[in-house]
Amino acid sequence: MTEYERAILGHYHLATPFPVEWPAEKDQSDGSDEEGPSTAKKDDKTALRNRRKSRYAVLERANPSKARSADPQRDRPDSSPPRDETDPLGSNESVVRALRRRGIPVEDDARLRNQFLLSSKTFSPALFLSEVHSDASTQSLLQGLDFLSHAIDQKSASLKSLVEANFERFVKAKATIDDVYTEMRNEGGLRDQGKPPGHSPRTSRTSVHFRNTSGGGAPGSPRRSLQKTGSSAGTGTANATGTTDRRKNALTRESDYGVQGIKLPLAEVVDRADEVWGPMLGGREREDSLKAVIGSVERYRGIFEAGATIADCIKRKEYETVVKEYERARRYAQEARDIADTAQQTHIALTVPQVHCIVVTARMWADVDGQVDALKRDLWRRLVEPPSHVARAAADGSAPSTERHLEIIGLLLQLGTRENPIWVWLLRRYDDLKKRITSTCEQFRAETEFVRRHLASEDPPGARVLAAHLHQLDRPESADQPTPSDMVSVIELWERVHSSLRLLLASRGSLLSEVVDFWQTAQTFIDGRAQRGLPIGFDGESREHHQLSGDGVHELRRGAAELVGLVRDNVLAFFADPPVDDLSVLFSPLVPGPGTPTLSPSPMLSPRGFNDARLRLDAGNPPPPSSRRGQAWEQFAFWPPHSNAVSGVHYCDKLLVLVATAASEMAALTSLAPAGNTLEQARMFVGGTRDRCVQAICAVWNQDAEICKAMEDWTRSTERKDASHFPAHFFSFESSVVTGLQKVLYLSDAMGTPGAAEIVQQPAAKLLHLVRGQFVTSLYKAFSGMVENAERPMKVDQEAWASERHGVAHPGTHVAPTDLTAQTVNAQDASVRRLLTLSNLQVLKSDVVPQLVAQFENAFSVKLTDESRTIRDVLGQIDTRLFQAYTTPQVEKLKHLIRTGILAPSWAPKSGRPSEVRGYIYAALLDLVMVHTQVSTTAASLAPQILSYLLEQTSLALLQAFKQRPKYTLAALMQATLDVEFVAQTLGQYTTEKASELQSQIYLEIDRGTDNEARRMLQNELPEMRTILKHLRERSKAEFACFKRQRTPRERAERQHSEQSQSR
Repeated sequence: MTEYERAILGHYHLATPFPVEWPAEKDQSDGSDEEGPSTAKKDDKTALRNRRKSRYAVLERANPSKARSADPQRDRPDSSPPRDETDPLGSNESVVRALRRRGIPVEDDARLRNQFLLSSKTFSPALFLSEVHSDASTQSLLQGLDFLSHAIDQKSASLKSLVEANFERFVKAKATIDDVYTEMRNEGGLRDQGKPPGHSPRTSRTSVHFRNTSGGGAPGSPRRSLQKTGSSAGTGTANATGTTDRRKNALTRESDYGVQGIKLPLAEVVDRADEVWGPMLGGREREDSLKAVIGSVERYRGIFEAGATIADCIKRKEYETVVKEYERARRYAQEARDIADTAQQTHIALTVPQVHCIVVTARMWADVDGQVDALKRDLWRRLVEPPSHVARAAADGSAPSTERHLEIIGLLLQLGTRENPIWVWLLRRYDDLKKRITSTCEQFRAETEFVRRHLASEDPPGARVLAAHLHQLDRPESADQPTPSDMVSVIELWERVHSSLRLLLASRGSLLSEVVDFWQTAQTFIDGRAQRGLPIGFDGESREHHQLSGDGVHELRRGAAELVGLVRDNVLAFFADPPVDDLSVLFSPLVPGPGTPTLSPSPMLSPRGFNDARLRLDAGNPPPPSSRRGQAWEQFAFWPPHSNAVSGVHYCDKLLVLVATAASEMAALTSLAPAGNTLEQARMFVGGTRDRCVQAICAVWNQDAEICKAMEDWTRSTERKDASHFPAHFFSFESSVVTGLQKVLYLSDAMGTPGAAEIVQQPAAKLLHLVRGQFVTSLYKAFSGMVENAERPMKVDQEAWASERHGVAHPGTHVAPTDLTAQTVNAQDASVRRLLTLSNLQVLKSDVVPQLVAQFENAFSVKLTDESRTIRDVLGQIDTRLFQAYTTPQVEKLKHLIRTGILAPSWAPKSGRPSEVRGYIYAALLDLVMVHTQVSTTAASLAPQILSYLLEQTSLALLQAFKQRPKYTLAALMQATLDVEFVAQTLGQYTTEKASELQSQIYLEIDRGTDNEARRMLQNELPEMRTILKHLRERSKAEFACFKRQRTPRERAERQHSEQSQSR
């Protein structure tokens, strides 16, 4: 507190320079104890007199003297002690200096200071000793007492000398004062009787009681004059009027101390003057007052208009004008402070205009400061408000979030603030991002598991339903047909998982993009680039907020790295961890507080968006427990139940592209951590996610391979009439999975992202071995399923094909196997199934499997040499098994017919040349005709192989039967030759080397059973037997035409040309 302010406090007896209420002691009357109540007219007179008093007159009651001396110590009244004085006990320092050393604020509190000053009426000896001399010893206190006694004796001696030197004067003055007082108090009616005039009482010099001294005053004294006046008045007759006048003039309380007689005339004069001159004087006063007001308004127009202008600009959100006006108001306030400081430093009293200026400016500043404080609170609220409010504001057409907040920060810096708005905004944004990432990831995982449980609780779809989706893979794609073929609920869940990850990891509009934007924004503030466009405030007061501290930069870097790690860890946990068990977050959400961000999950994320009412989030529809059926997808939280491998590889590729792109963006933030750590973390993120996706795909691929047999619909392929659709379906399925796995393992779709080449590493050998083994296993299981279909056909449920219970995404046209058409076969016949399966195996062996192996080798840069050999061996074994299963019944039937016919007693002719083949030959050939018909109508490509084999087995059966006969006559020899040659010539186009060898062995066996005579005679009968055989061939030409080799168009043309040449 300055000396000037302490002088004001001492002058007006105030405890503080800015009192909040009127002092209660100032309301008390300043009259003496002998004053009585005033009349109404006295109050009017007092009020009129007070009009001309100073407005601070009440505070000056303790100092009635209007004269002010330059020496405040000389003219100071008793009630206003000095601000400091020497220690009365004789110490070296003053009282105030001693109290200041003890930390007692007596300079600012006049009342407290007066209790320590000896010259004050409120001096407290106990308080003085306890505070000023609290640490004084007894000896020092005794010395101080001697010093004080000596000072008192000095003052008493001086006073005593003064009284002794002027004792007569003191006595006369006291006697005169007592007589005058007694005369005026007793209305002048009492006189001293029995005392001669001129009697001047004398009192002993040692007497100190002046009031009781008797005797008259000295000649010429006031008392003597009053005695003379009383004598002349007493000689006449005292009337009532004289007595009343004397009473009115007496200095008593009843006569209002001598002024009662003139009060009424004065009041009448005042009233009359008010009636005559009042309006004129009042109008002039009002005129002067208005002129003064107008002058003040004109002089301080800017000050008066500042508050209203700022309020109007705040209402219209013209913040630039608000800043300009606020700076103007601050300049006005600074000028007023400069005036007061100058007056205090120079000890010059303020002029009335200066006081008015200070008062007006103070009122203006109070109003402006209040408005600006309210605006600052609103700006702080908008700076730290949740993102949902910012998003709504942006949707209303305002600036983007970052630009909008920079504008708010600029306003706060211009208006001035103790807190750093840049730091507060960055910290608030960090806290908000952390809460949103945590809550969004928890909500996403819980909602995904909620839907998975509901889908898993449904009855699993049948093999036919699952295979129906795989049928669509070899169909041409259309605009309204998505690439993956699966159930509607599965595709919908895949899409929601993908959309949810986009909300987390996408380059734009995701939480990760907000984290990256947060760090980039923080980096601009750390580097000082963002502050270049920010204001420095009034007189540069906000310049200190432009620079972030070293600890603040470290905290920002650590916080941004934590946010990136939080996103990375939550996404990796979604892929790597098993499904969550606790779904309470869906049914008991946290009650949002004022600072809690309002999350509005996308319909693509929430199960409320599902069309199926069973999948909607409802407290009355709690989710079932997790599935424990041993399915492969149960351990993968991201895999929809009952999803096939084709849709899995399609969506896993899309998910991994998001993950790889996000990892590249994370690795690009090298300023958050050392580059090596960031790059390694990004690689682990991508590698861990990829491993889990490949494991899930291989596990589901294994299950799908088991149900591939259900893709067999027993309908002919439009491209290969002798095969069904199974090879094409199987090739499309395996090719789609291999192609998708290649994309998943190498992430080819993500390589266009900057930095992805350093993030995406080559798949581990263990992972490639897993894929390689699963590829071969899927082939084996598909081949095994084909054998099962041929041996034990699946029962076709007609309702399963047409049912929409499981939501077939792309239903195909399926024909019941019993509806035989040009495109269907009789699947109820085991022989037909085996034939079609054999034909399919040939297609797989010659075309499909080599293509798949080549595709796998090219996709993963490996060689399947051993696996290819093993696959061919397995296909050969399966082909042999099915071939034997089909031909064995036919061979047994042929053997039975041949053995029975040859061993029959009637087989050999009795005598003569035979003219017909035996009936068993016709029966066997007719069976072969039936086989040829079945094979050629089912799988024509198998006819040469099967009939050649059956011819070999027929020849073998003939050889074995002929071996059982002990002897052949000429007739038997001729019959045997006729039977064997008829079969050989009829099935000539199917003759193989083995069949020819067997026929040669038959002739040798027959020859061993005859004699030389019969051999010689047979040679003579051969020409005739050829004629008979030709005749028999001509007769059976129609019956066995199916065995005749069909000439090619070229052969037919050459034969026609040869016949024309012979005719010429």
